[in-house]
Amino acid sequence: MKFNDMAELDNASFLDVFGEERTVTFDRETYEEIPCVISKMKEQDRVTVMSDHEHGLYRVTAVFHCKLSDLGDTVPEKGRRFGIYDSDDSFLREYYVAQSSCDGGMVRLELEAIDE
Repeated sequence: MKFNDMAELDNASFLDVFGEERTVTFDRETYEEIPCVISKMKEQDRVTVMSDHEHGLYRVTAVFHCKLSDLGDTVPEKGRRFGIYDSDDSFLREYYVAQSSCDGGMVRLELEAIDE
């Protein structure tokens, strides 16, 4: 067994143990009930400039992991929209991809959104 094959098995085990099934949207496609891990979800004050008069808005960030094959073997590119439904598929939160990478068949996305 090659190293990459072992890494993909480890990634699948990681998602089986720590993942939860979520429906995501990307590039006009919906991927239903894929195992994923969403971590480092936080809300923070956003950087404002003097001419910015919008108050009460926050930057929301999250890190998303899933198998490459679950996204149709496509890695979302920086700047693209990426939507994640909550656990009961009743609310879609849309993010923008801030960073993306794929190693060993595991996609890692750093996501950002602006929220009230």
